[in-house]
Amino acid sequence: MERFEGLTTAHVADACIRAGVPVRTVSLTSVAGGQVAGRVLPAQHVGSVDVFLEAFESAEAGDVLVVDNGGRRDEACVGDMVALEAQAAGVTGLVVWGLHRDTVDITAIGLPVFSLGALPTGPLRLDPLPGDALSSATIGEWTVTRADVVLGDEDGVVFVPADRVDELFDLAESIRDTERAQADAIRAGRSLREQVRFADYLTARAANPELTFRQHLRAVQGAIEE
Repeated sequence: MERFEGLTTAHVADACIRAGVPVRTVSLTSVAGGQVAGRVLPAQHVGSVDVFLEAFESAEAGDVLVVDNGGRRDEACVGDMVALEAQAAGVTGLVVWGLHRDTVDITAIGLPVFSLGALPTGPLRLDPLPGDALSSATIGEWTVTRADVVLGDEDGVVFVPADRVDELFDLAESIRDTERAQADAIRAGRSLREQVRFADYLTARAANPELTFRQHLRAVQGAIEE
């Protein structure tokens, strides 16, 4: 988390592209607490809070509860009690592929929570618990496990392989630094077009229509698209 505080999910997503790692992102709203970063603690919700309590039994400090509720919008599956219990278990945030409730109380707790939105109604069902309910979670089109790390901020959430976090952070920091330098140069009066030699790109593209702007940026270390 300390290292991620100097980055954004956009930087990490761009780093994934550069490293050839699948870009696993979803659009979720930050309810409270700003950024979140930690190992995935998966839980598939089937209508009862007990699956979260069971997940907390094996939680390690810094984990992030990742809740798979199938993207349902007819019930809230997480509320203030789950957030409080997560905090007590050393869990540093909640990422919910579904809805939450108790927004005011969750905000007061201060634990980072990301979800698809809010709804007053809790679950009115109880479905069978899958055998893998605590080993994997499907968020959007992505299935994540304890082998993944989740990173979230105001732009949404990105999942990355835990064993490649350092590599991706190195790349993300390089991209961030390049973009900050470019922004400072624009403010100082040097346009982005000048910095990335855009006129040269147009000339080169006229001679080679297959040349892409991304290829050109890589050649001049432009980095604005990744």
